[in-house]
Amino acid sequence: MNHLKIEIMKHKRMTYWLLGFLLLTAPLAMAQRNTVATGGEATGSGGTVGYSVGQIDYTEATGSGGSANLGLQQPFEIFVLGVDDQPNITIEMAVFPNPTQANLTLRLDQAPTPGMRIALYDILGRSLYENEVHFNETIIPMEALASATYILRVSDNYSLLKTFKIIKK
Repeated sequence: MNHLKIEIMKHKRMTYWLLGFLLLTAPLAMAQRNTVATGGEATGSGGTVGYSVGQIDYTEATGSGGSANLGLQQPFEIFVLGVDDQPNITIEMAVFPNPTQANLTLRLDQAPTPGMRIALYDILGRSLYENEVHFNETIIPMEALASATYILRVSDNYSLLKTFKIIKK
């Protein structure tokens, strides 16, 4: 009977030791720091790269041969709304520089016409930013704005040229 108690105590001690070990090492076993929507691996003639969609932070790796930004994802989603009523005018939105959470860049393929304006609205229609467009690239400040959905309207003498829906994450 005494021998059985010793075996039970050894078993309990081993169980407690194993539970303690698992509790202490479990946080170290996590494979990634972010929850991502999807990912995969792309292979080509130049090599292989792993990627993920939904990861919004990054790490910069620097060495003697240069540097690389790892884990880049844009904190903005940009959608064109409506029908392109002005096919002769190309207006594009871009996140620039890459990555940024501060600014968006409006790019025109030709010089802006006199009276061309941009206006940024929140989802409730309140005007947040308005400016005249003077150059082929115009910076739209977004740093002070909260994570939300915004509407950017580009007009020419109060005639709507293009509307963008911007989601700041």
